[in-house]
Amino acid sequence: MAGLPTLYEFYTSGGVTEGLEAENRQFTLNGRPLSLFSGALHYFRVPPALWRDRLRRMRAAGLVAVETYVPWNLHNPAPGVYDFGDGGTAWSPFLDIVGFLRAAQEEDLVALVRPGPYICAEWEFGGLPSWLLRDPNMRVRTSYEPYKEAVRAYFERLLPLLAPLHFTRGGPVVGLQIENEYGSLGVDDKPYLEFIKGLMQSADLPGLFFTSDSPLASGDRGALPGVLQTANFQVDPEKQLNALERLQPGKPAMVMEYWTGWFDHWTEEHHTTTLEAFSDVLRRILEYPSGVNFYMFHGGTNWGFMNGANSDTSFPTYQPDITSYDYDAPLTEWGNYTPKYEAVKRLLAQHAAVELRTPSAPAAPARGLPAGAAAPLAARLPLGALAAAVPPALRASHAQPLPMELLPANGGAGQSYGFLLYRRAAGGEPVPDGATLTVRGRVRDLAVVLLDGQRVSAPLTSLQDLRGFGYWEKENASLQLRTPGAAPAQSLELLVENWGRVNFGSPDDFHQRKGLLGSVELDGATVAGWDHLSLQFDPAFLAGLSEWQPVALDSPDGVLATPTLFRVEVSIDEPVDTWIDVRGWSKGIVFVNGFALGRYLHLGPSHTLYWPAPLQRKGLNEVLVFELFQIPSDTTLRFSDAPDLD
Repeated sequence: MAGLPTLYEFYTSGGVTEGLEAENRQFTLNGRPLSLFSGALHYFRVPPALWRDRLRRMRAAGLVAVETYVPWNLHNPAPGVYDFGDGGTAWSPFLDIVGFLRAAQEEDLVALVRPGPYICAEWEFGGLPSWLLRDPNMRVRTSYEPYKEAVRAYFERLLPLLAPLHFTRGGPVVGLQIENEYGSLGVDDKPYLEFIKGLMQSADLPGLFFTSDSPLASGDRGALPGVLQTANFQVDPEKQLNALERLQPGKPAMVMEYWTGWFDHWTEEHHTTTLEAFSDVLRRILEYPSGVNFYMFHGGTNWGFMNGANSDTSFPTYQPDITSYDYDAPLTEWGNYTPKYEAVKRLLAQHAAVELRTPSAPAAPARGLPAGAAAPLAARLPLGALAAAVPPALRASHAQPLPMELLPANGGAGQSYGFLLYRRAAGGEPVPDGATLTVRGRVRDLAVVLLDGQRVSAPLTSLQDLRGFGYWEKENASLQLRTPGAAPAQSLELLVENWGRVNFGSPDDFHQRKGLLGSVELDGATVAGWDHLSLQFDPAFLAGLSEWQPVALDSPDGVLATPTLFRVEVSIDEPVDTWIDVRGWSKGIVFVNGFALGRYLHLGPSHTLYWPAPLQRKGLNEVLVFELFQIPSDTTLRFSDAPDLD
């Protein structure tokens, strides 16, 4: 192995005259045969300090390329605002795409980049920025002119960063995808695809350009003349690849997404694929012969509020994804090896056209616990105190409830993520016991009702609860109110959570504003006059919180009287990967040192949150937990040295 050339030594010796080509049945790079073995790793799902570790593990398995999506919603969070690692936000370190691609090159990998602008990826809104939804006529992923102008503005910032990184210019980028699974959208708009291709060409990106779809299901609906088509699937490789051959005879076959496992929704079981089934399909792909990109090779994490969701025609019709994006991939969420990894390494070695030097596989990631397996809850802030801390720029008043996207927040971009508190304006009639509250429309996605600051709607205890009031399933849902005391209630509030926008589906699935979509009635009379308070839980907001209160149980079993933010102080001698154990908690989100780690739900399938070492500090760490319904009765936050994903 020591005498073999590295990938870059072999493919660049004598000078580079051309990039990745797909003119015949064999891929070539700089005119030399290339077995295109790639793996998906999304840089925005992995702490930057771990990029090299994960990339080296991929190269050690025999992969020659890394594939990544590019999330528009993170890189362009508001019109005219861009962040490619220099935005000064909690997300900025994750967004240094140039640094990631340079790291890939230094780890002896080339890169396949899928810039979208739509990426699916089980990511919030498929990577599209929510501010697009301020336009009432918006038609994303089409030739609708305002959408194209937004894409153009974004690509004019992104693509010039990629152009110097092309392989023919001494960089790692060998291929770029045009849009993403466009054949599944059900829209016939080839001019839009040509528009995306044209933007790439105008940015002086030479390609190789490609599209990806299921050949059997989509045919060439998402394809363009002269652009390589690739396949996405998990089973029936011969059928899919034969269909691909019929669509583009004589071209090399490429599976752009060989699904190594699957993603998970809350309330479902964890999805896995057996080693035997995975290995059998991979062997048949390689023997076809075809190139392959493992989706995912390393899944990572849906940090904070960034999980996507699916829609369905049967209950539950809305299915938010969990925080873990483990995907049952060859490398786990925390980067550990699985039997699938060893199968990949063995099978790729048997089918590589050129033998190249690979690095030694790094040791398994270290895991452990903080200084103690549990920490007491140190302080709390109930919802009322949190609402009082919302700055004026994140407050708005309107006669009727507005969805998040239409608020004037964030410089006119609207609210993208988090919670929105709707508070009936002062001066309204008291709410009598037994009054009927109706949301004339729908809740997107979860609503907690409070009278005089006390929760009066039921907690989420089972899957069937989603059929009732306070969730997305039931239109025009009603709730009979019980006042906390004997007297009528003076204040009425609804706290609504955006649980993640749908990332895949038909055109109608992309019309998805969040919050209260409709009016609110009391005993049949429309309530007019609402204050809107955006709870985005950004680091500056969290850092500015004060007047913390002592922790005390609202009830012996830990059921809360109102949604509450809890503070926990965690001492760490040496940072090491660990997991926050949320068993005993009900529904909420966790923040570590100001960074939004992820959501949790007691209904599973995940009962822990991965807290990687790079997101820890040596010494004192602050963990904040915003809980809607119930906390452990022993008022502690526990930790684990292993995940619980069932």
